[in-house]
Amino acid sequence: MVGDAFPTPYPYVNAVLDRLLVGVRAALEARFVGLYLHGSLAYGDFTPQTSDLDFLVVTGGPLPNEVFSALQAMHARLRAEGTSWTQKLEGAYIPQKALRRHAPDHPAVPWLGVDGHFARESLGPDWILQRWILREKGIVLAGPPLDALIDPLSGDDLRAAVRGSLGEWWSPPFPSPERFQSDAYRAYAVLTMCRSLYVLEHGRIASKPQAATWAVQTLGSPWAGLAAQAVAWEPGRTFAGQQDTFAFIEFTLKRTGP
Repeated sequence: MVGDAFPTPYPYVNAVLDRLLVGVRAALEARFVGLYLHGSLAYGDFTPQTSDLDFLVVTGGPLPNEVFSALQAMHARLRAEGTSWTQKLEGAYIPQKALRRHAPDHPAVPWLGVDGHFARESLGPDWILQRWILREKGIVLAGPPLDALIDPLSGDDLRAAVRGSLGEWWSPPFPSPERFQSDAYRAYAVLTMCRSLYVLEHGRIASKPQAATWAVQTLGSPWAGLAAQAVAWEPGRTFAGQQDTFAFIEFTLKRTGP
Protein backbone atom coordinates (compact mmCIF):
# COMPACT_ATOMS: atom_id res chain seq x y z
CA MET A 1 0.00 0.00 0.00
CA VAL A 2 0.94 3.67 -0.06
CA GLY A 3 4.25 4.07 1.76
CA ASP A 4 3.79 0.57 3.31
CA ALA A 5 0.90 2.00 5.33
CA PHE A 6 -2.88 2.17 5.19
CA PRO A 7 -3.72 5.88 4.92
CA THR A 8 -7.51 5.41 5.10
CA PRO A 9 -9.84 2.80 6.66
CA TYR A 10 -11.07 1.82 3.16
CA PRO A 11 -9.02 -0.89 1.37
CA TYR A 12 -10.50 -0.03 -2.04
CA VAL A 13 -9.54 3.64 -1.57
CA ASN A 14 -6.02 2.70 -0.45
CA ALA A 15 -5.59 0.57 -3.57
CA VAL A 16 -6.50 3.51 -5.82
CA LEU A 17 -4.19 5.85 -3.91
CA ASP A 18 -1.36 3.34 -4.27
CA ARG A 19 -1.77 3.30 -8.05
CA LEU A 20 -2.07 7.08 -8.10
CA LEU A 21 1.19 7.51 -6.20
CA VAL A 22 3.04 5.10 -8.50
CA GLY A 23 1.71 6.90 -11.58
CA VAL A 24 2.47 10.39 -10.28
CA ARG A 25 6.02 9.47 -9.30
CA ALA A 26 6.68 7.87 -12.69
CA ALA A 27 5.42 10.95 -14.56
CA LEU A 28 7.09 13.59 -12.38
CA GLU A 29 10.36 11.79 -11.53
CA ALA A 30 12.66 14.37 -9.82
CA ARG A 31 9.88 16.98 -9.87
CA PHE A 32 7.84 15.03 -7.30
CA VAL A 33 7.73 16.59 -3.81
CA GLY A 34 4.69 15.03 -2.14
CA LEU A 35 1.19 13.56 -2.38
CA TYR A 36 -1.50 14.49 0.16
CA LEU A 37 -5.20 13.94 0.89
CA HIS A 38 -7.68 16.57 2.00
CA GLY A 39 -11.47 16.90 1.93
CA SER A 40 -13.72 14.37 3.65
CA LEU A 41 -11.01 11.72 3.94
CA ALA A 42 -8.88 14.10 5.99
CA TYR A 43 -11.85 15.17 8.15
CA GLY A 44 -12.87 11.60 8.87
CA ASP A 45 -16.42 11.96 7.54
CA PHE A 46 -15.89 10.25 4.18
CA THR A 47 -19.09 8.75 2.77
CA PRO A 48 -18.58 6.13 0.05
CA GLN A 49 -21.90 6.98 -1.64
CA THR A 50 -21.19 10.69 -2.14
CA SER A 51 -17.58 11.65 -1.35
CA ASP A 52 -14.73 12.25 -3.80
CA LEU A 53 -11.05 11.39 -3.34
CA ASP A 54 -9.49 14.84 -2.98
CA PHE A 55 -5.72 14.91 -3.48
CA LEU A 56 -2.89 17.39 -3.85
CA VAL A 57 0.43 16.78 -5.57
CA VAL A 58 3.23 19.19 -4.72
CA THR A 59 5.79 19.64 -7.49
CA GLY A 60 9.28 21.11 -7.55
CA GLY A 61 8.19 23.80 -9.98
CA PRO A 62 5.85 24.50 -12.91
CA LEU A 63 5.37 21.50 -15.17
CA PRO A 64 6.42 21.56 -18.84
CA ASN A 65 3.99 20.42 -21.50
CA GLU A 66 5.54 16.96 -21.90
CA VAL A 67 5.10 16.23 -18.18
CA PHE A 68 1.55 17.60 -18.28
CA SER A 69 0.82 15.21 -21.17
CA ALA A 70 2.31 12.27 -19.25
CA LEU A 71 0.07 13.04 -16.26
CA GLN A 72 -2.96 13.43 -18.51
CA ALA A 73 -2.30 9.99 -20.03
CA MET A 74 -1.77 8.45 -16.59
CA HIS A 75 -5.08 9.77 -15.29
CA ALA A 76 -6.86 8.59 -18.44
CA ARG A 77 -5.46 5.08 -17.88
CA LEU A 78 -6.63 5.06 -14.26
CA ARG A 79 -10.07 6.25 -15.22
CA ALA A 80 -10.33 3.66 -17.99
CA GLU A 81 -10.04 0.91 -15.38
CA GLY A 82 -13.74 1.56 -14.89
CA THR A 83 -13.89 1.27 -11.11
CA SER A 84 -16.03 3.78 -9.26
CA TRP A 85 -13.03 4.84 -7.14
CA THR A 86 -10.62 5.66 -9.96
CA GLN A 87 -13.44 7.84 -11.26
CA LYS A 88 -13.75 9.77 -8.00
CA LEU A 89 -10.25 11.24 -8.01
CA GLU A 90 -10.10 15.04 -7.99
CA GLY A 91 -7.00 17.12 -7.37
CA ALA A 92 -4.39 19.69 -8.27
CA TYR A 93 -0.66 19.81 -9.03
CA ILE A 94 0.80 22.88 -7.31
CA PRO A 95 4.44 24.00 -7.29
CA GLN A 96 5.96 24.04 -3.82
CA LYS A 97 6.65 27.79 -3.86
CA ALA A 98 3.07 28.55 -4.97
CA LEU A 99 1.56 26.36 -2.26
CA ARG A 100 2.98 28.43 0.61
CA ARG A 101 0.44 31.26 0.24
CA HIS A 102 -2.37 32.21 -2.13
CA ALA A 103 -1.49 34.52 -5.01
CA PRO A 104 -4.47 35.47 -7.21
CA ASP A 105 -2.19 36.12 -10.19
CA HIS A 106 -0.39 32.78 -10.02
CA PRO A 107 -0.31 30.88 -13.35
CA ALA A 108 -2.83 28.11 -13.87
CA VAL A 109 -1.90 24.64 -12.56
CA PRO A 110 -2.79 21.13 -13.75
CA TRP A 111 -6.15 20.11 -12.35
CA LEU A 112 -8.08 16.83 -12.53
CA GLY A 113 -11.85 17.19 -12.25
CA VAL A 114 -14.02 14.41 -10.91
CA ASP A 115 -15.48 14.18 -14.44
CA GLY A 116 -12.05 13.17 -15.75
CA HIS A 117 -11.26 16.52 -17.36
CA PHE A 118 -7.54 17.35 -17.01
CA ALA A 119 -6.46 20.89 -17.81
CA ARG A 120 -4.55 23.87 -16.49
CA GLU A 121 -6.88 25.83 -14.23
CA SER A 122 -6.56 28.96 -12.09
CA LEU A 123 -6.92 28.51 -8.34
CA GLY A 124 -9.60 30.78 -6.87
CA PRO A 125 -10.01 32.08 -3.31
CA ASP A 126 -11.47 28.74 -2.23
CA TRP A 127 -7.92 27.44 -2.33
CA ILE A 128 -7.16 29.56 0.70
CA LEU A 129 -9.67 27.32 2.48
CA GLN A 130 -8.12 24.20 0.97
CA ARG A 131 -4.69 25.29 2.23
CA TRP A 132 -6.07 25.55 5.77
CA ILE A 133 -7.62 22.10 5.51
CA LEU A 134 -4.39 20.65 4.15
CA ARG A 135 -2.22 22.29 6.82
CA GLU A 136 -4.50 21.41 9.73
CA LYS A 137 -6.06 18.12 8.63
CA GLY A 138 -4.22 16.84 5.54
CA ILE A 139 -3.01 13.24 5.27
CA VAL A 140 0.56 12.73 4.09
CA LEU A 141 0.85 9.87 1.61
CA ALA A 142 4.41 10.81 0.62
CA GLY A 143 6.57 13.86 1.19
CA PRO A 144 7.34 16.37 3.94
CA PRO A 145 4.79 17.55 6.56
CA LEU A 146 2.33 20.10 5.24
CA ASP A 147 2.89 22.62 8.02
CA ALA A 148 6.40 23.03 6.58
CA LEU A 149 4.97 23.85 3.14
CA ILE A 150 2.00 26.13 3.95
CA ASP A 151 2.02 29.35 5.97
CA PRO A 152 -0.47 29.62 8.86
CA LEU A 153 -3.85 31.18 8.04
CA SER A 154 -5.82 33.42 10.40
CA GLY A 155 -9.56 33.49 10.95
CA ASP A 156 -9.74 36.75 9.00
CA ASP A 157 -7.90 35.08 6.10
CA LEU A 158 -10.55 32.36 6.05
CA ARG A 159 -13.45 34.81 6.27
CA ALA A 160 -12.00 36.81 3.36
CA ALA A 161 -11.64 33.61 1.35
CA VAL A 162 -15.27 32.67 1.98
CA ARG A 163 -16.43 36.10 0.86
CA GLY A 164 -14.31 35.84 -2.27
CA SER A 165 -15.54 32.35 -3.10
CA LEU A 166 -19.19 33.31 -2.54
CA GLY A 167 -18.74 36.32 -4.78
CA GLU A 168 -17.02 34.32 -7.53
CA TRP A 169 -19.10 31.14 -7.59
CA TRP A 170 -22.35 31.68 -5.71
CA SER A 171 -23.56 35.17 -6.59
CA PRO A 172 -26.20 35.48 -9.32
CA PRO A 173 -25.91 35.16 -12.23
CA PHE A 174 -24.43 31.76 -11.41
CA PRO A 175 -21.53 30.55 -13.60
CA SER A 176 -23.29 27.25 -14.40
CA PRO A 177 -26.98 27.65 -13.49
CA GLU A 178 -27.93 24.37 -15.16
CA ARG A 179 -26.21 22.51 -12.31
CA PHE A 180 -29.06 23.45 -9.99
CA GLN A 181 -31.32 21.05 -11.89
CA SER A 182 -29.51 18.23 -10.08
CA ASP A 183 -30.65 17.10 -6.62
CA ALA A 184 -27.02 16.27 -5.80
CA TYR A 185 -25.83 19.76 -6.70
CA ARG A 186 -28.58 21.48 -4.72
CA ALA A 187 -27.64 19.42 -1.65
CA TYR A 188 -23.99 20.30 -2.24
CA ALA A 189 -24.89 23.99 -2.53
CA VAL A 190 -26.75 23.98 0.79
CA LEU A 191 -23.86 22.20 2.53
CA THR A 192 -21.43 24.73 1.05
CA MET A 193 -23.54 27.58 2.40
CA CYS A 194 -23.59 25.93 5.84
CA ARG A 195 -19.80 25.69 5.85
CA SER A 196 -19.47 29.29 4.62
CA LEU A 197 -21.69 30.54 7.45
CA TYR A 198 -19.72 28.46 9.95
CA VAL A 199 -16.42 29.99 8.82
CA LEU A 200 -17.85 33.52 8.95
CA GLU A 201 -19.08 32.88 12.50
CA HIS A 202 -16.10 30.99 13.93
CA GLY A 203 -13.07 31.84 11.80
CA ARG A 204 -12.21 28.19 11.27
CA ILE A 205 -13.36 25.45 8.94
CA ALA A 206 -15.62 22.52 9.74
CA SER A 207 -16.46 19.70 7.39
CA LYS A 208 -19.69 20.16 5.48
CA PRO A 209 -21.61 17.63 7.67
CA GLN A 210 -20.27 19.26 10.84
CA ALA A 211 -21.24 22.70 9.56
CA ALA A 212 -24.71 21.47 8.58
CA THR A 213 -25.23 20.04 12.07
CA TRP A 214 -24.24 23.42 13.51
CA ALA A 215 -26.70 25.12 11.11
CA VAL A 216 -29.51 22.81 12.23
CA GLN A 217 -28.85 23.81 15.84
CA THR A 218 -28.32 27.52 15.16
CA LEU A 219 -30.15 29.00 12.19
CA GLY A 220 -33.79 28.29 12.94
CA SER A 221 -36.64 27.82 10.47
CA PRO A 222 -36.63 27.36 7.50
CA TRP A 223 -32.85 27.01 7.13
CA ALA A 224 -32.41 24.41 9.87
CA GLY A 225 -34.75 22.03 8.04
CA LEU A 226 -32.96 22.60 4.74
CA ALA A 227 -29.58 21.93 6.36
CA ALA A 228 -30.89 18.74 7.97
CA GLN A 229 -32.21 17.56 4.63
CA ALA A 230 -28.86 18.29 2.96
CA VAL A 231 -26.74 16.41 5.48
CA ALA A 232 -29.06 13.38 5.26
CA TRP A 233 -29.30 13.38 1.45
CA GLU A 234 -28.24 10.25 -0.46
CA PRO A 235 -28.00 9.56 -4.21
CA GLY A 236 -31.34 8.68 -5.73
CA ARG A 237 -33.33 10.79 -3.27
CA THR A 238 -35.14 14.01 -4.07
CA PHE A 239 -33.78 17.21 -2.56
CA ALA A 240 -35.40 20.61 -1.97
CA GLY A 241 -36.27 22.64 -5.05
CA GLN A 242 -34.27 25.36 -6.73
CA GLN A 243 -36.16 28.25 -5.14
CA ASP A 244 -35.46 27.02 -1.62
CA THR A 245 -31.81 26.53 -2.52
CA PHE A 246 -31.56 29.99 -4.10
CA ALA A 247 -33.18 31.53 -1.04
CA PHE A 248 -30.59 29.95 1.25
CA ILE A 249 -27.77 31.19 -0.98
CA GLU A 250 -29.25 34.69 -0.82
CA PHE A 251 -29.51 34.43 2.97
CA THR A 252 -25.82 33.43 3.13
CA LEU A 253 -24.72 36.24 0.86
CA LYS A 254 -26.45 38.75 3.10
CA ARG A 255 -24.42 37.44 6.06
CA THR A 256 -21.04 38.13 4.42
CA GLY A 257 -20.57 41.62 5.82
CA PRO A 258 -17.59 42.33 8.11
